[in-house]
Amino acid sequence: MAKFITHNDEGSIDTNMTHLQGYISATFKGLCKVFGKPTEGDCYKTDWEWEVEFPSGTVATIYNWKNGPSYTGADISPDSIGEWHIGGHSIEALRLTETAYQNAF
Repeated sequence: MAKFITHNDEGSIDTNMTHLQGYISATFKGLCKVFGKPTEGDCYKTDWEWEVEFPSGTVATIYNWKNGPSYTGADISPDSIGEWHIGGHSIEALRLTETAYQNAF
């Protein structure tokens, strides 16, 4: 059984009403290694986002917030971002995301 599914897998993940649960220190390349290619975000306050669902049904979003090119207007690479927001319905989203990321390395 997979440890989680992402927006890159077949089907969709309902991220409605998720909100900030905490932060993860991670590289863009590391997040791509673990969770695959990100979505485009909302192209206003977020530029890159991952949607993740764990076997328990816990849903998490991983995203940059107001620190990318769309919001700042600056030529910012995702590789320059070292802290990412974790959204979810509970703090469990943060814990599971951190664990998945750490276990990949």
